[in-house]
Amino acid sequence: MGKAAARGRAVDNASYFAQSREPLTAFVAVLPLFVFYQVGILLTGGVRNGVDFMSSLLFAIFGGNMSAYLGFNAVVLVGFLVVVARLRSRGELHPRVMPMMILESAVYALLVGVAVNVLINVTGLNHLLMVPAAVGEAPPPTLITKLVMSVGAGFYEELTFRLFLMGGLFFAMNKIAGAGRLWSAVLAVTVSSLIFSGVHHLGNMGEAFTMSAFVFRFFAGVVFATIFQARGFAIAAWTHALYDVYVMVVLGK
Repeated sequence: MGKAAARGRAVDNASYFAQSREPLTAFVAVLPLFVFYQVGILLTGGVRNGVDFMSSLLFAIFGGNMSAYLGFNAVVLVGFLVVVARLRSRGELHPRVMPMMILESAVYALLVGVAVNVLINVTGLNHLLMVPAAVGEAPPPTLITKLVMSVGAGFYEELTFRLFLMGGLFFAMNKIAGAGRLWSAVLAVTVSSLIFSGVHHLGNMGEAFTMSAFVFRFFAGVVFATIFQARGFAIAAWTHALYDVYVMVVLGK
């Protein structure tokens, strides 16, 4: 009985890791991030993540009309839920694994900073962490603004830098240029992480550049890319969002 129970637990664990990576399950799992972010945009008067090109485009189309923006997203949400309901009858959705996915992401979120610091120390760049970041004159963001920015970062930055940019670079190198999978992966992770870090210093809301901040975010991009590759988009998005909540809300940075 003991061996049978152990085999049963192994099957259950394998089932969880497989089911949590299925596209429909992963997409539904990140739906709360999307909804919270969209509502947060309304509550904060339009605060958006820097790579949220879609919301910026919709604001331009609707002339900044919040009601029209909310109505559009409500229609999108209803349509999405209809599709989910139809697919659910085919057994392609696994909602029972979603709480475990969030718990798994929370564990990773607590370890991101540790992993980044280990990478920095291993590469001998730890002295850069001693450089103080520039202090801006802008007033500190409110709690709801911090939450919206954190959730927006988790959803849109993983969508942009990991799913589209890293995935696109890997496809271009491996499938089009014919490079090996290892070198394609190394290039895709490196370039996407460099761009991910650099974007945080651009635009009106960009942070003043310091080498310490740039290097830290580069390795954070590497860590998120690893999580994305190993566990999929949903886990990476939740990990990123919860990490930012931990840093901005709990630690107050």
